[in-house]
Amino acid sequence: MDHILPWLILKNIPGIGNHLFKRLLDQWKSPEIILKQSIDELTSIQGISERVAKEICQKKSAVFAQKEIERAKKFDISILCFNDENYPPLLRQLPDPPPVLYVYGKLIPSDMCVAIVGSRNSTSYGDSITRTLAKDLAQNQVTIVSGMARGIDTAAHKGALDVNGRTVAVMGCGLETVYPGENRALFHSIAKKKGAVISEFSMGAKPEAYHFPSRNRIISGMSTGTIVVEAGNKSGSLITARLALEQNRQVFAVPGQVHSQMTEGTHRLIKQGAKLIENAQDVLEDLGTFLNAHLFVSKEEKAPSRDKVLPPMDSCEKLIWDQLTLEPQYIDDIQHKLDITTSELSVQLLQMEMRGLVNQQPGKRFSRGII
Repeated sequence: MDHILPWLILKNIPGIGNHLFKRLLDQWKSPEIILKQSIDELTSIQGISERVAKEICQKKSAVFAQKEIERAKKFDISILCFNDENYPPLLRQLPDPPPVLYVYGKLIPSDMCVAIVGSRNSTSYGDSITRTLAKDLAQNQVTIVSGMARGIDTAAHKGALDVNGRTVAVMGCGLETVYPGENRALFHSIAKKKGAVISEFSMGAKPEAYHFPSRNRIISGMSTGTIVVEAGNKSGSLITARLALEQNRQVFAVPGQVHSQMTEGTHRLIKQGAKLIENAQDVLEDLGTFLNAHLFVSKEEKAPSRDKVLPPMDSCEKLIWDQLTLEPQYIDDIQHKLDITTSELSVQLLQMEMRGLVNQQPGKRFSRGII
């Protein structure tokens, strides 16, 4: 982990937040180079005071950073930096990405992630629908992301594990601490079953209240979509939903009883434009383009039980399939690539759409469908 040391030194200098860390990286590309800059060069960057510049030059957090590496090794924790190939690619798109992630287990960058969040005081209905959603999504090679809190989060992780699916828990504390304590077995089970428990906080960080909004941005930030189940008007999961929208990600909401306080926030999300969902298929259809990229382009190894095999196609269908991409194409553009009339192509595309091989978008545009 020696290559991690400069990252931890810079990250743990007081006054260096995620935004400023990113600004420094944009200027000098690596912490090694940043730590070699002069005070004058550092203070030329917006947000760097002379005091902070001096602490960067003096590497004041070096002792703490070295101890962090030793503590991580003791607990079998790996540390990923922003430029690591296993760093979640969607997180890199955030304006304030975590410079480092502590990881217990394994992150796979090509994973298609969907977040499921909701109330800590969930009902039996909420737990049941969450567990079913997580199971069905996991069986379609979707990795379930949540925060390992009581209630909906716990049900989401357990649903994925029920079918040997992958799940990622994002913690609001350091990985020396299991929070809540009753989820200790779940904490270790996630890591042992090819999932991951991750945190941006240092090893010994406690589960402070102000950590959780920051944790929530990672949950939504590494996911293509966020599902909200049972959220009251002041639920923390509404923060996750808002962050997902700010990150240009899809937000889904599961409806509940009309007069229940447990779903007031969820129903408000639906009124504001979140997609109402009843089952996993609703999510899969909406995220079809992303899911196709995962199922057919990913080079990562998949468990045999989760492999996807293309359905049988005749020679004409296979020719059409080979011309389709993950991005919708106009029917005329597809036809120009094939020795087939537009009317014949329309018939074939309709038949393929009925079999789930093709998705049709407005304007007679077509892309590969969910298999």
